[in-house]
Amino acid sequence: MAQPSIKENFLRIQERIAAAANRVGRRPEDITLIGVSKTHPAIAIQEAFQAGVRHFGENRVQEWEIKRVGTNNLAGTWHLIGHLQGNKAAKAAKLFHTIDSLDDLALAQKLDRARTGVGFPAKLRVLIEVRVAQEETKSGAEIAALPELAEKIAALPQLELTGLMCIPPYLPDTAQVRPYFRRLRELRDELHAKLGLPLPVLSMGMSHDFEAAIEEGATEVRVGTALFGGRTALAVKR
Repeated sequence: MAQPSIKENFLRIQERIAAAANRVGRRPEDITLIGVSKTHPAIAIQEAFQAGVRHFGENRVQEWEIKRVGTNNLAGTWHLIGHLQGNKAAKAAKLFHTIDSLDDLALAQKLDRARTGVGFPAKLRVLIEVRVAQEETKSGAEIAALPELAEKIAALPQLELTGLMCIPPYLPDTAQVRPYFRRLRELRDELHAKLGLPLPVLSMGMSHDFEAAIEEGATEVRVGTALFGGRTALAVKR
């Protein structure tokens, strides 16, 4: 049996997003689909763009450097969603429209310096990745440090802090994942009340749980496998 095309997958995901939004009285158009294109070739990104995807998420700066040559003709929005290494910050600040995995003030300062005087028309959008579960393999800012970190990042002149991101534990039962999504929304609301920052963006939910994330307030969902199919490893030097 032939595998469904990226376009067919995209249309199915749109239907699922709309159904989840409607269940909680939200507007489907208020939810942004980020196609997680990591390890998928430029031709797959081209196909997804033709289907209607406009936002794409990459995990590694080096991989995006290689693939962007094949996507220069696309008017897409490029998100870095993987952990950013300090020695790649300056390059990331110039290659991506948004850094969705910021979790450290020193990194934020490097991004800010890299954008200073370069002539970009707008500030670099950033999200703070929050460590909502105490998993050793997960990165993210600690919850206790979040208010001070958010306040300091928001003060950097070349960055625009617009919200929070999280990667909860992978749990087959989405009912067990909901508390993590709900916690991120609560943290955003607490920051808004304490610091007066609007923080409209909540990036949470992936292929297996994005519907639960939408029901808990996600404004951006990061979908890879459900859109592109299974991943194949690319030869990229770290």
